[in-house]
Amino acid sequence: MKAKSSGPPEPQSRKLRIIAQDPSVHGATGGKILTALVPVPQEDLEPGPHGYRVHVIDYDSSTETLYKPHQIAGDQDSFKEASDSELLANPGFHAQNVYAIVMRTLGAFEFALGRRVSWAFESHQLQVAPHAFAVANAFYSRRDQALLFGYVGGARDRVFTCLSHDVVAHETTHALLDGLRERYMDPSSKDQFAFHEGFSDVVALLSVFALEEVVGALLEEPPKSKDASGMISIAKTTIEALENSALLGLGEQIGAAMPDSRGNALRRSVQLKPRKGILQEEEFEEPHRRGEVFVAAMMKSFVHVWHKRISQLGTVAAGKLNRGRVVEDGAKAAKHLMTMAIRALDYCPPTGLTFKQYLSALIAADEDLQPDDSTYGYRETIVKQFAEYGIDCWQPCPWRVGQTEQAKLVYSRTHFEAMQRDPDEVFRFVWENRATLGLNVQAYAKVLSVRPCIRQGSDGFILRETVVEYHQILNLTRGEVAAAIGREIPEKDEDKDFRLYGGGTLIFDEYGRLKYHALNPIPNHTKDKELVAELWDSFQPSGASALSQLHLTRATALPALASKGENEW
Repeated sequence: MKAKSSGPPEPQSRKLRIIAQDPSVHGATGGKILTALVPVPQEDLEPGPHGYRVHVIDYDSSTETLYKPHQIAGDQDSFKEASDSELLANPGFHAQNVYAIVMRTLGAFEFALGRRVSWAFESHQLQVAPHAFAVANAFYSRRDQALLFGYVGGARDRVFTCLSHDVVAHETTHALLDGLRERYMDPSSKDQFAFHEGFSDVVALLSVFALEEVVGALLEEPPKSKDASGMISIAKTTIEALENSALLGLGEQIGAAMPDSRGNALRRSVQLKPRKGILQEEEFEEPHRRGEVFVAAMMKSFVHVWHKRISQLGTVAAGKLNRGRVVEDGAKAAKHLMTMAIRALDYCPPTGLTFKQYLSALIAADEDLQPDDSTYGYRETIVKQFAEYGIDCWQPCPWRVGQTEQAKLVYSRTHFEAMQRDPDEVFRFVWENRATLGLNVQAYAKVLSVRPCIRQGSDGFILRETVVEYHQILNLTRGEVAAAIGREIPEKDEDKDFRLYGGGTLIFDEYGRLKYHALNPIPNHTKDKELVAELWDSFQPSGASALSQLHLTRATALPALASKGENEW
């Protein structure tokens, strides 16, 4: 009997229209706002859009207004023919824009890591408010389980942070990084605070450059000089020309509205001249400025890799290159570098991160999956560019488990199958090997996560590995703190619980053997007195995260929606 056909398979993705970079960007030839169609996971959405990972709630706390939830109409490109004025004024498009960019960023993380990525809070759904308040600001709030985007200006000249691709991707990256490394928001190394900002900027920038529409706009020639044959002058593709591109300074409209905002910070980052001792300069003690050094090293790496790819293209005429190939190589370089940058998080310690440690994790993670880097030299380029800013890489990485250490590890008392999913089973392994792994037995220890990963190796075969994150906490008494920082504790601070954090990331290979242990041990409070004093001074007993202090915060609570009425824009 012939089986009944079940029809074509369900599509796994749909394409939604977004603003490719920023409403101010029209390309060199002018015309409409630059938009792009981007793929996002297919799902049955409730109005909002309200999906399995993202819930857009269009509530304005400044005017106490709840706007009508936007319904995405199947696979139809509803805004294909929309005018610029409609894109800027239509709250439904704003809702679609943030939903699509958040989901696209989430997809990039899950592709790079080979698994689902959770938020830092208990809910599966991140709330997103595209018009949260009338303030020129945007931020991620773990407490509210939300991304909150503000706006400024009057009805005719209003500027929406929710329409800047890099701003939305930046805040989404904060949320994802918080889910992967919750301790990165705690007081720790100088670099750790800066890394949260810098890494979010890097993902945002590379996310934008991964769109060929954006790279094409970068290379668009003025109408009088535009080559109808699709060629571009080699002079337009030099390292200097690419570094000085207007697109390397994203957020132009936001930067114009907020002169001290991250729009200007991004422009400063890519224009930051390399010098070895820059991180020791007083100016770069501040987290935002310090993060700009990280952004500069990463983005200069992108430009140099892109240029190397371009240099391998053959000319199509004297002094001319195929413009389409140059565009394609720019987008590919951005996407590949973004995947490398995200994948490196699995190789980073769970607390006390430094730029040097991240760089070493970046190189180690890529070597594991792509041993042969000779074609475009991503790793060589990255190491060289970071070194220009005084950030060196461990070669070889000391966190790789060598034969001597491997021989000391005890596997016989734990079970391979359970080690891939059970925190208690992994903790037994950690405890059984506490001396070899360098645990502080006086401190509290806990396995925070056990994450099975599926990745494709360089030979094309699937690798099944397990990433484990654990931390340790040591509580210090008032006397121990006073002795460490060399001064008396004020009476008002006597009841503060002061903790020192340490911990490690374990990566088990497909055979269940430990291959990588990224450890940052608990600081020795009797020896590392300067570090303890620095942590004490930055400690915030109120529970407010350091990240919330980096972004201008505003008390904004998402309301109980059932009690609110709906209003059109």
